[in-house]
Amino acid sequence: MKKLTSLPLSLLVIFCAGCKPTPPVNGHVVPEAGLTKGQLVQSDPNRMANLEIRDNLAALYLLMDKLYKRNPSEWKKSGATSREAAEVRVRTAIEAHTPLVGLTVRDTKAMELALDPKFEGDRVGMLIYGIGDMLVTAHGGKRHLYLIDGLDAQRVYNAARNVEIAMWLLAQRRDNTGHPLLRSNTASDLEQNLSFERLFGTIIGRTDLVAEFTAEKYRRSVINYAQSFVGGQFFQFLPVGEISSAASSL
Repeated sequence: MKKLTSLPLSLLVIFCAGCKPTPPVNGHVVPEAGLTKGQLVQSDPNRMANLEIRDNLAALYLLMDKLYKRNPSEWKKSGATSREAAEVRVRTAIEAHTPLVGLTVRDTKAMELALDPKFEGDRVGMLIYGIGDMLVTAHGGKRHLYLIDGLDAQRVYNAARNVEIAMWLLAQRRDNTGHPLLRSNTASDLEQNLSFERLFGTIIGRTDLVAEFTAEKYRRSVINYAQSFVGGQFFQFLPVGEISSAASSL
């Protein structure tokens, strides 16, 4: 009898041990945003897209900071009083989804201008603004999506390809003296710095995932409905006995 009662207990212990979360290594914990009122009116696809655009813009701002540090002459062309002020100017325009102060070109047009060898303005600010504005535009002009908002998978996919093109052009374009338009990645016997490429890669990867997820959303909704219908009901008629007896007593 004791063996029989101890068996379920041992299974419970094993089950609980299997549910134990994986401990973080060296302080690296999965980032988790706190619950906000806005999340109550966001679907799972909304939330996924919101996290993607949030993290992509954060990576983009890190790219901007690194590019300004490797190309300090660029922020001075913007008329800003400091590198930090130049970065705030770009971030404000991206997050407000408005043109950069003093310019009329936006998204891909701004990206093209920043990588044009003839352009004499702030290449870093123009490039980062162009990419950021393009990403927000691909998400319907919004950084926060809710239940009433839709997402065009093809536009998001195209945005990922545009970031790939920008990354390639940044590495290949030269000025009339043969020097890179902007100093970024370095791969030589003396220095190895591919952090720019890695940051671009994270942006491309996140954007591609959301594009594919969005493309499958409507197909999955049909599959989920079928699964819930078949799995939940097993094609059984619903009981009506109590309803019938109650109706007959009226």
